[in-house]
Amino acid sequence: MSAAIKTVLAASALLIAAATCALAASEADYKAAYAAAEAANKEAGNLRNQWTTTASTLSAAKKAGEAGDFDTAVARAKEAEALAKASIFQATSEKERWKDMEVR
Repeated sequence: MSAAIKTVLAASALLIAAATCALAASEADYKAAYAAAEAANKEAGNLRNQWTTTASTLSAAKKAGEAGDFDTAVARAKEAEALAKASIFQATSEKERWKDMEVR
C-alpha cells in the first residue's frame, strides 16, 4: 500500500474516531455535518471520482437523521465527508502520478 493511501486511511480513522466521541448532537449539528458531506461528495463527483461507500454512508446518515438519532446521523455524515475527501485526494494525487507507472 502506498504511503499516500496509508495517510488517507489514517486521517479517515481519526475523523471517524473524533465523530464518535462527540456529545449529544442536535438536529442543527446533523444538518451542518450532512451539508458538509454532501458538498464534499459533490466535489468528488465533479472530479468524476465518487466512491460508492460515500453514497451508502450518506444514506445511512440521512436515515438516522430522519429517525431522530442525531448522534448516529452526525457520525455517519462525518464519516461520509471523510470518505468524500479521501476520494478527492485520490483523484487529485493520481491525476499525474499514473504517468510514473507507465511502461517506457
